[in-house]
Amino acid sequence: MRFVLKFPTKLNLAVLCAALLMGGCATGATMAPPSFATADKNGLDRTYRLGIGDKLKITVFEEQDLSGQFEINALGQVSLPLIGEVSAKGLSIANFRNKVRQRLANGYLNNPRVTVEVLNYRSFFVHGEVKNGGEFTFKVGTRLRDAVATAGGYTYRAQQDYVLVTREGQKQYRINLPSDIPVLPGDNIRIPERFF
Repeated sequence: MRFVLKFPTKLNLAVLCAALLMGGCATGATMAPPSFATADKNGLDRTYRLGIGDKLKITVFEEQDLSGQFEINALGQVSLPLIGEVSAKGLSIANFRNKVRQRLANGYLNNPRVTVEVLNYRSFFVHGEVKNGGEFTFKVGTRLRDAVATAGGYTYRAQQDYVLVTREGQKQYRINLPSDIPVLPGDNIRIPERFF
């Protein structure tokens, strides 16, 4: 007995093509939200969330003993003179600054003026179909195309139409290329493999 595979109609061909396209798109990722498009330094301050390993310069005006360089520890806190441990992980720079100001104003200083600057951002990661995946030092202004170049460029198997980005440990987002979306510290960027 001999079996012959036939596609007698255009409808069957259309169904097969649709199934292949749907299978290629099944990444489990959703499209990136508008907040991913923030590109300038001020935008970074608005969207960036502090994380473990960030190094901060905290200045309390006219209070040298309370000012200095501090690192966010493994518990997500900054240990400051006079007020002790202050939670920082997951906060924007402005929210953390306000928290420090409130703690200082609570019985220690009258109307404290506080500035917070990030000295050293945590790294970002690139893996998948790149030549030299790994952990890379973040620089303000780094874009997705720069991240791929930093990791040695694409392999011959790389899907170059989109990347998958996990930001702040949340769900994975698909970003179509080319794109001007900036990389943020802590981003995990995966270059998928193409199937044909």
